[in-house]
Amino acid sequence: MKPLRLLLSDSYDPWFNLAVEDCIFREMTTQRVLFLWRNAETVVIGQAQNPWKECNTRRMEEDGIRLARRSSGGGAVFHDLGNTCFTFMAGKPEYDKSVSTNIILNALKRLGIDASASGRNDLVVQTAEGERKISGSAYRETADRGFHHGTLLLNADLSRLANYLNPDVKKLQAKGITSVRSRVANLSEFVPDINHEQICEAVTAAFFDWYGASVEPEIISPDVFPDIPGFPERFAKQSSWEWNFGKAPAFSHLLNERFVWGGVDIHFDVEKGSISRAQIFTDSLNPAPLLALADALVGTRYHAQDIGQTCQKIIEQNPTMRAELTELQSWLVLCIQ
Repeated sequence: MKPLRLLLSDSYDPWFNLAVEDCIFREMTTQRVLFLWRNAETVVIGQAQNPWKECNTRRMEEDGIRLARRSSGGGAVFHDLGNTCFTFMAGKPEYDKSVSTNIILNALKRLGIDASASGRNDLVVQTAEGERKISGSAYRETADRGFHHGTLLLNADLSRLANYLNPDVKKLQAKGITSVRSRVANLSEFVPDINHEQICEAVTAAFFDWYGASVEPEIISPDVFPDIPGFPERFAKQSSWEWNFGKAPAFSHLLNERFVWGGVDIHFDVEKGSISRAQIFTDSLNPAPLLALADALVGTRYHAQDIGQTCQKIIEQNPTMRAELTELQSWLVLCIQ
């Protein structure tokens, strides 16, 4: 029988945990892996999602909420320490996502929670008010292996989920996958004192029972990098703006505002997180600096700080329009965040 591997993370850093997950998946030599972890306040998006379309990026920045792009598909979710994350990995042909789903359902039964699978991605509990989602999942497969990962809602702050997963009203014409919102519930509604350690123990026991074997856990700690080939490089990539924001599908952003000195319409095309085309239309009596700004913005990262710096260069080049251009800069930076 192929050996088991159990990893438990002591890190709350989403970039660290996702890097561990990715490296273990790439380098795994065992056939059956269980990784249990959790993240501090983070919005995690799917591999093909657009963060500006999915998230309230301005509020996230104000509140210090991280964005983390995972390497699997699926929708956007909010993680805090009230979520327990699980990852099952196996080689093919043995990989079967119904197996990992059943292990999670068996673990919940150990805790007195009767849940069931719903559709392709969710676990739900039937309540007097109807079906409530308590877990969401995503999947990734290659030619010779696959993984199934997801979250269990223990006592997550569901109000904050709404805060960060609802984008500002922006005129984004975006390509990519949009999340589907569901009615959710915390497991603490059914087992009031439930905690992360209990969930980990139950899932681990169900994992060992399913395969009729057990192993000692490997503790993954942020204090010492795990001895995994390529981990420092993957951690650096997972932490980067280029991966988390720059991997967004191409999209367009239309902005308009009327100032005392004139109206402005701005059209951005954004590819790989940078502005590939910018057009500014205005009835300002002196449009030249605005047209120069449109040219200067091409190639700029679609990020408030970078766009603000590009605006600042145009302001310095046009001192007679400093007041108007500074007003435009402030508005534009606010819209992009």
